[in-house]
Amino acid sequence: HFGVHWHSLVFTGILGVHWHFGTTARLLALAQLVLLAGKLNTLAAVVTVFYLVAYAAVDLSCLSLEWASAPNFRPTFSLFSWHTCLLGVASCLLMMFLISPGAAGGSLLLMGLLAALLTARGGPSSWGYVSQALLFHQVRKYLLRLDVRKDHVKFWRPQLLLLVGNPRGALPLLRLANQLKKGGLYVLGHVTLGDLDSLPSDPVQPQYGAWLSLVDRAQVKAFVDLTLSPSVRQGAQHLLRISGLGGMKPNTLVLGFYDDAPPQDHFLTDPAFSEPADSTREGSSPALSTLFPPPRAPGSPRALNPQDYVATVADALKMNKNVVLARASGALPPERLSRGSGGTSQLHHVDVWPLNLLRPRGGPGYVDVCGLFLLQMATILGMVPAWHSARLRIFLCLGPREAPGAAEGRLRALVSQLRIRAEVQEVVWGEGAGAGEPEAEEEGDFVNSGRGDAEAEALARSANALVRAQQGARHRRRAGWAGGWGC
Repeated sequence: HFGVHWHSLVFTGILGVHWHFGTTARLLALAQLVLLAGKLNTLAAVVTVFYLVAYAAVDLSCLSLEWASAPNFRPTFSLFSWHTCLLGVASCLLMMFLISPGAAGGSLLLMGLLAALLTARGGPSSWGYVSQALLFHQVRKYLLRLDVRKDHVKFWRPQLLLLVGNPRGALPLLRLANQLKKGGLYVLGHVTLGDLDSLPSDPVQPQYGAWLSLVDRAQVKAFVDLTLSPSVRQGAQHLLRISGLGGMKPNTLVLGFYDDAPPQDHFLTDPAFSEPADSTREGSSPALSTLFPPPRAPGSPRALNPQDYVATVADALKMNKNVVLARASGALPPERLSRGSGGTSQLHHVDVWPLNLLRPRGGPGYVDVCGLFLLQMATILGMVPAWHSARLRIFLCLGPREAPGAAEGRLRALVSQLRIRAEVQEVVWGEGAGAGEPEAEEEGDFVNSGRGDAEAEALARSANALVRAQQGARHRRRAGWAGGWGC
């Protein structure tokens, strides 16, 4: 051993004459540590294992490109196939462990650590990522196997298309829709007004980067689909028809409520958008506030008029899509829209107000699918960690001559069959509702039976009184927040 150490010192001295300090000194120290091993066979085994790791990595790269069916991967070796690549990887790994199991395990661990470090800390690369090609190949293969003719109601899940005019004012709704998707498709749709014939280029394509940065910053799992159309209604029709791919197409349209509430700029108050982004990180968007216009000023003209708004809802129903109209999403507490747990310190509810759930046209044994859709969406919301502590309440609106208690029992049985945990409360009509009405329409459609505005106004007064009483009790007890779902 002394002879080996003496030769290593002489070797280090000779190198020190020709090289300088700094980086060279580190290399000399590393060479010194290697030479101090004292056995040439040990060094040869380690060097051989690292060479085999390099060969295995090359074979693995070729195998990945071949499996990804990349059209630009055209090897000139005439006997090349994925079989030879797989055989090369297996042979290299086998020889590594036969030569030195310890060195083989250490080299593989070191290679994995280097790959993880380059992935986490490395900047943008110009050579592309084979993982993206593999993902594309697998996604295409499984999308072809996803047959829409085999859909079943047991495996139904909401696949949402959220139409967004300006994300500055729709950020809470964007996060709420993300909670409602339950692992389904979620598409952010936006309509840019214009006519391509009168424009020199497509104004939609440059906008995709800003919308993708919005998805990253808001931390939602959504796709982005933009279109150019002369009107918002026609653009919504385009998105309803062409969004998605194969068996993954939206089945539910989500719209903000059309009211006179002034739009708010949630970019100024949301921590994810108010804090400056790291401009050195790949995919960062340090100037998202400059990529989207400021909210519409109160009283300024809108891109969508009330007639087109109602027509858009009608178009979605004609296409057999569900429709969700969301109002006052910005009033929800921020902890209910977060990705973590909402906690159990405050009492809050999810209220469902179904109409005609047990009394539609079609027979006594029929259940309204609109009411079932409401129950399903409310149940899905309760599965989100931020809403785990919420209590589901179902308010059953009684008919003008319907005896209290009977419908409540039927609804409790239905909820039990659907395995939904919920409280059931009846809402009775106000005084004078239904006086002098004929008995022939009692089993008809409670909403669309043409009874007039007096009964509907009486029901609204009764429901509003109940809500106001609950709100007053809530403020007195300081028990927290109660959310509402309506039909």
